[in-house]
Amino acid sequence: MLIKILQLLGFAAGGAFVAVVCNVLLLHFSRTLGIRNKNDVVVRWSNESKPSLGGVSFFVVFVFAAIAYSIVYNEAPNIFQNKHYVGLFTAGSLAFLMGLADDAYNTRPMIKLFVQILCGVLFVATGSMIDLFHVFYLDAILTVVWVVVVMNSLNMLDNMDGITGTTVFFILLACILASWIIFPFNINIWILMMVSILGAVMGFLTMNIHPSKLFMGDAGSQFIGLFVAFFGMKFLWNVGSAVPNDLHPSWIGLLVVMVAFTPAAVDTLTVVINRLKKGQSPMVGGKDHTTHHLVYSGLSDRKVWLVFVLIGALSTILSIGMVHLMSLRAYTLVAFLSVYSIFVFILLYRNTIKYPGPKKK
Repeated sequence: MLIKILQLLGFAAGGAFVAVVCNVLLLHFSRTLGIRNKNDVVVRWSNESKPSLGGVSFFVVFVFAAIAYSIVYNEAPNIFQNKHYVGLFTAGSLAFLMGLADDAYNTRPMIKLFVQILCGVLFVATGSMIDLFHVFYLDAILTVVWVVVVMNSLNMLDNMDGITGTTVFFILLACILASWIIFPFNINIWILMMVSILGAVMGFLTMNIHPSKLFMGDAGSQFIGLFVAFFGMKFLWNVGSAVPNDLHPSWIGLLVVMVAFTPAAVDTLTVVINRLKKGQSPMVGGKDHTTHHLVYSGLSDRKVWLVFVLIGALSTILSIGMVHLMSLRAYTLVAFLSVYSIFVFILLYRNTIKYPGPKKK
């Protein structure tokens, strides 16, 4: 057990260290590289131009984690013989490169959508799918939609210091703990990947919490969105069918995901509803997110981040509790706890109506 704990701490610390070093170097050498348009103050909450390269460290840690795993577990099968990992690596590379291109050249939305769909198709082609309907084509379509929605949702949530990184931290923590409830303290390539990225996110947050020194950028939000979509699918969506010969209702996974992803889901749903009510496109950026409306209500940027820390922590605690209750077959209580997501949505949505923000001149 001690060896397992040390391995986990080593990968987490390694991820944090590589992320911090990577971000320090990027900050040092990117006086202009990766800096958003200085006139682009409509979409970004901050009026300051800062490097949008923080997310590069996520992909760097992702690669380093694979190398470290191959060295530490040199007797284990080559990870590239695992088709699920091949799908994650290929799709993750595509998502990262597409995000990097968008940071540099502002690629067209349809190109981004095409790459996101391709990432989802790669998951399906390599056997990583949501198991909800137990019908291949329906589950395949749901998987692709899931990937596209999560990638865009986390990209949209990246609108204020520390918010997306914190949300991702708690989602990955939920995935790790859910895995250990199903397979007690099992250490494998997936756990070590998540722990490494968890460390990378912590390293990134040291420079992204208000007042931030750098932004995540699309390279980060697209890659981390895909990464979270993969593990959310693997350890939350499919929690009902994770243990062979001990199947649970497939809708359990849907409820667990809904709770674990509450911060991102609530913000995206709120923005989509409000923009459609105004006749605006949900895909066009603006200062109308739940985070912005919390500032309009009188909270500081730092306090808004603390609100999302609280929501994220509660989401993780409840989703893990739901997985535990699932193992006890307390399905009614599991369904009851999912009301939490609706409660958070009502609170934050009402706040956007009560505090609509400064009037346009």
